Amino acid sequence: MAKIAFILLCHKDPDAIILQAERLTAAGDFMAIHFDRSADPKSYRKIREALDDNPNVAFAKKRINCGWGEWSLVEATLHAMRAAVDEFPRATHFYMLSGDCMAIKSAPYAHEFLDADDVDYIESFDFFASDWIKTGMKRDRLIYRHWFNERQNKWLFYTSYRLQKRFGFKRDIPADLQMMIGSQWWCLRRRTVEWVLDFCKQRKDVMRFFRTTWIPDETFFQTLVRHLVPEQEIRTRTLTFLMFTDYGMPVTFYNDHYDLLLSQDFLFARKVSPDATELKERLGDLYASERMDFQTSNEGRTLFKFLTGRGRIGRRFAPRFWERQASLGRERDLMVIACKKWHVAKRLLGRITEKTDLRGVEYLFDEEGTELPDLGGIQSTLEKRTRHRRALMRLLYDHYGSNRMVMCLDPSNLDLMKDFFADSSTTRLLEIECVYEDDYLLGHAMRVGLAGEMTPQDTIDRLLPTVRQNFIFESDQIRDAEFPGYFRISQTQTRNENRAPLAQFLDVAEDTARDILDIDYLFED
Repeated sequence: MAKIAFILLCHKDPDAIILQAERLTAAGDFMAIHFDRSADPKSYRKIREALDDNPNVAFAKKRINCGWGEWSLVEATLHAMRAAVDEFPRATHFYMLSGDCMAIKSAPYAHEFLDADDVDYIESFDFFASDWIKTGMKRDRLIYRHWFNERQNKWLFYTSYRLQKRFGFKRDIPADLQMMIGSQWWCLRRRTVEWVLDFCKQRKDVMRFFRTTWIPDETFFQTLVRHLVPEQEIRTRTLTFLMFTDYGMPVTFYNDHYDLLLSQDFLFARKVSPDATELKERLGDLYASERMDFQTSNEGRTLFKFLTGRGRIGRRFAPRFWERQASLGRERDLMVIACKKWHVAKRLLGRITEKTDLRGVEYLFDEEGTELPDLGGIQSTLEKRTRHRRALMRLLYDHYGSNRMVMCLDPSNLDLMKDFFADSSTTRLLEIECVYEDDYLLGHAMRVGLAGEMTPQDTIDRLLPTVRQNFIFESDQIRDAEFPGYFRISQTQTRNENRAPLAQFLDVAEDTARDILDIDYLFED
């Protein structure tokens, strides 16, 4: 049976640390603590007094001052690892934690999970080939020496960096290492930890190199584990659930996130708010329980993006300057059908092209697989289509040899609608108002990754009203835009009531609109 030695780096909140250590070790696991030497001495004494008598808790024999982005974080981790290896010979796995982490599964579940596969869990992506680093320094983290802390000594940090660049003081990366990068929240087997510690003793050159790299806690263990352990024994993932905002800040969890956290396919979560006392108590009790019936749906990150993305409609794709200057042409008509139920809009478009001489395209800005002619590659991806939307539409008009075209668009694309209405061409919009049953909302949530087969019912019960409200919000945004050529048909209206707005939208006779609407299954799911 797996026994976990938790490696805890911390610098504040002694009461929370004591409680965390007591909860985790009560289940038979272990903990090695490094408390930042620059933190309040009273806090450290309080922790020692509370935990010194706990045989399952050890303390790093050497404490150092820690700073974000510095080698000191790696060095502190190594001190805690050595203490754990020496003090806990029965530990089979070593799990990196922070004081903001909490278990989101029970101890028996975690132990069984680790026993099921004899592997290490650590993110380790190729430093140069991957896009793990989104912004800021990349190669320069390694090839220049960083002696100063960027947050504490910004002027010294950047002055030193610029001088090295100016005078070409680059250095070589150790030739036998493939540099890797990833999250610092890992779980390693005992054998792997012992290999890493032995490597640190033997390879002083590598240690010197990493001492002056920038943010080494994202590269040091990730590189060494990949160097020392066969690839098939590494799972390139973390067992700690964490998310980041658009601004690169960690998402904080609160009392009402309990069910969401339990449904994620992870053992721990970071970071839990210090004020979320109810959540911490419930998760602490959970780890000490015998519970094994966890239904993991893993929709957390997708759900977060969905919820935080609401209200930012219109900012997804900013028009480039050449797009603003281009035009579809004053002589051209563009008719846009906006409908959340794509199958309904596609049926209506099919009837329009069947009963009139109009040409139409389906959700070309929403659906990658939309059938389009070869337009020289501009149509190949959604990103290209959206970035060059006016150019794409001009090419479609030319390809079909027509000045009138109908297309389908998801109601969330308000920015595209505004861009087309700002064009010198004639643009009209038909919104199709549908009835959304709970079954459809659930199906939509599953299609877009907000829910899965194993999502708990109570999570679904809270999610569906949010999805429904989001549909209403998108419709309200369209109406608030007050587009001059706006029309609407509705599932709740009769065919006769829908006939006139459809005829005006298409600029056709009402008899033609009646023929188009003469189907019984237009709104069927």
